Amino acid sequence: MLKRIFSYMKQYKKYAFLALFCIAVEAVLELMVPMIMADLIDTGVATGDERYIYQKGFQMVLCAAAALVLGIGSARFAALAGQGLGANLREAEYEKLQSYSFANIDHFRVSSIVTRLTSDVTNIQNAVSTGMRPFGRSPVMLIFATGVAFSINSTLALVFFVALPVLAVLLICIIVNVRPLYSKMQFAIDRMNRTIQENLTAVRVVKAYVRGDYEIAKFEEANLNLKKESEKAFGIAVLNMPAMQFVMYATILSLLLFGGYLIHEGRLGIGELTGFLSYVLLILNSLMMMSNVFLMMTRSLASGARILEVIDEKIDLTDENAKDISVERGEIEFDHVWFKYKEEAKEYVLSDVSFHIKAGQTVGIIGQTGAAKTTLVQLIPRLYDTVRGTVKVDGVDVKNYPMQHLRDAIAMVLQKNTLFSGTMLDNLKWGDENASMTEIEEACRIACVDEFIDRLQDGYQTEMGQGGVNVSGGQKQRLCIARAILKKPKVLILDDSTSAVDTATESRIREGLAEKLPDMTKIIIAQRISSVRHADQIIILDGGRVSGIGTHESLLASNRIYQEIYESQKEGADL
Repeated sequence: MLKRIFSYMKQYKKYAFLALFCIAVEAVLELMVPMIMADLIDTGVATGDERYIYQKGFQMVLCAAAALVLGIGSARFAALAGQGLGANLREAEYEKLQSYSFANIDHFRVSSIVTRLTSDVTNIQNAVSTGMRPFGRSPVMLIFATGVAFSINSTLALVFFVALPVLAVLLICIIVNVRPLYSKMQFAIDRMNRTIQENLTAVRVVKAYVRGDYEIAKFEEANLNLKKESEKAFGIAVLNMPAMQFVMYATILSLLLFGGYLIHEGRLGIGELTGFLSYVLLILNSLMMMSNVFLMMTRSLASGARILEVIDEKIDLTDENAKDISVERGEIEFDHVWFKYKEEAKEYVLSDVSFHIKAGQTVGIIGQTGAAKTTLVQLIPRLYDTVRGTVKVDGVDVKNYPMQHLRDAIAMVLQKNTLFSGTMLDNLKWGDENASMTEIEEACRIACVDEFIDRLQDGYQTEMGQGGVNVSGGQKQRLCIARAILKKPKVLILDDSTSAVDTATESRIREGLAEKLPDMTKIIIAQRISSVRHADQIIILDGGRVSGIGTHESLLASNRIYQEIYESQKEGADL
């Protein structure tokens, strides 16, 4: 896993190697200081040689100054490597998300994806930025200091053979217990983010139903759960420091005890013991740093596994059967289509659906709530794939079109209208970023956007706000229709996208589409019969099956479901 994660460092690897080089040389320079100091004491101080003392002192200052410069360089290079790795991981995740189908997105909660793009990546980049220094210093200091310690006095150095196994056992116990807790902590962050996201997205509903107290209680529950999981994880992780200090001070006391005895016996000099203790502290500090690296790596592994789940998600919609073709006319055919969202689902959402739409026709799709009208049209641009049967555009299976070309030729105004932060012009240009103002104004006339745009203070430069909060529901629907028209598609799908528009405006939009875009195939999903009664043909869906196909007059004469819908809406109008 670590190999795959670090493969995303790419162009920042040079900074990682430079950081490790600076860290290694800095560690060697620091390790030379105690050797020089021991020599200064045992030779210079013991003999009273001032010239020798100044010489060794100057060497210590040079080593310290060089180590300082290298330390600054290593910190900078490590930061560049860590932040670069984090940026590449986020980019890889986000690029993969853009290739997800709706089914892939359904595998993850949105809040979880956000956490994996932010918190989990931050854990890894911080582990690199702050962990590279101890990771580079520890092995150098440990090997070098241990070698020097044995060269000073091999008898005293035997104390390490007791201290190291004790420390290793304590560290392994901590890591084994803390690793699963880090995963639980990240899932707790997911849950808290989900609570916040839901509350902010539905803030108007919360205010309307006066459910602020309920939302606060729900957040407190998620927040306390995160607090509890964090306390468990960090409560075990912080045991690393007491364990290290226990071993460190026990080792120092043992060395002072045996060292004093050896000095008393005349087998060890005071300068040697001083230098030996300096190296002991370096060894123990290097072990402490190494244990911290292991803890950071443990948390990074938990985050890395979550990131790789997003990157490794198998895309169920691919271009493996695609040919170099594009949509020319917009003719659509469903040939015995069956569909369900999950393979393990017992019932099909769509069952044996067959119909044919000629290029340039206007077709209405109507049916009761839950009849799978939206699901049906989502199969045309391959937002989902059929389980059985074939969806054809211009007589070609949609799986044989490159998805980009297919979706460029089909414009959908979804049931849930979405506008992005930015100006109205920015939103309209989502349909065609190179569209001229003449084309934009024409699209706005067809969608009846021109009826209200003049009333806005800044016109096309009006800021939409997040989600288009500065316009009404009906205005938002008309803007989305204009955006789709600017795409100049061969097929235009309106998924109940005039539900918030009055019937007079809806009629003008319908007439504008028929008059200005006669060659475009238009599919209109609606709840109101008035929205589709002028269509060339109307498809009745009932429980995921086609109940009838025909014109308004033929269906009114022969189809029971259409008659019931018509009568209920007629009664409502009469009232």
